[in-house]
Amino acid sequence: MIDYARSFMTEIDFGAEATDALCHDLAKILTNPESAAIWQECMHAYKENILLDYAQYLEKAKTAGELANVHMYSAQLLLFVCWSGHLRKLYRENGIADSIWFDCMCDLKWKLWECQAVKGMHGSFVAGWFAGFFNMTRFGFGRLQFEFIELTQTYEVDGLTLSPGDRVINIHIPRTLTPFNPANCDDAFDRAAEFFRPRLDGAPVVFHCSSWILSDIHYKILHEKSNVRRFMDRFNIVSFTHEPEGEHRNAWRIFDMDFTGSYDDYPEDSFIRKAYKDYMKSGGITGTGRGFFVYSK
Repeated sequence: MIDYARSFMTEIDFGAEATDALCHDLAKILTNPESAAIWQECMHAYKENILLDYAQYLEKAKTAGELANVHMYSAQLLLFVCWSGHLRKLYRENGIADSIWFDCMCDLKWKLWECQAVKGMHGSFVAGWFAGFFNMTRFGFGRLQFEFIELTQTYEVDGLTLSPGDRVINIHIPRTLTPFNPANCDDAFDRAAEFFRPRLDGAPVVFHCSSWILSDIHYKILHEKSNVRRFMDRFNIVSFTHEPEGEHRNAWRIFDMDFTGSYDDYPEDSFIRKAYKDYMKSGGITGTGRGFFVYSK
């Protein structure tokens, strides 16, 4: 299992330092009889049913880590690393390209990077998020990630009525080092539309996004030619949600760090970071937006 984990982390490019550290942690889990037994139980459970209770098995991974003196963030990331081989087997059995599996598994690396930046350690502090990839309901296509959701209310979008129960393709925007430019987004939308269209039974391909990326403050603080604004321009934005004054729950996504109590500690090494920092220091309220666009190709 350690050899597989090292091979996987090398293929996905976790980096030598993280790979060595995580393999060391996995060895500690597997050489402790109590934690090894829990780990084997987790491996067996995923092979039996990918629709298992992920929260329950994340707790088991945490327990295994505690028994072996491995931090829960590392143990929980390693759980999905060790499950990834079975997921690849299922992709192949279902005729889904290895390239899509690879794009999905890159999310483990991206969340590792977030944990390194925000928490200063190798692991993931949002490991519950991986469930959608491992139960094969969420898929990555290059720069973006997608899954079906069912609407709970009616929307009018570009002359199309979307009703409760209709399925649309929900978008997630991972934090990566890949440019968030129109070309990369176009590629992701094209590939996602091709993948999901046969599962829509002839219904239109409609993309949905609810994210801080669609926040209305970007009309105030970002240039209209910025990649964020150009992404927003694709959407018919139907609502904005604003956080209470002084609460900026998505700020860590922008700055790769938890709030220390002083805005001055936030870096300003990119245009968007400086714009957000200045805006929040001036008392600006942040939030999210919800939007749709109808794919026309």
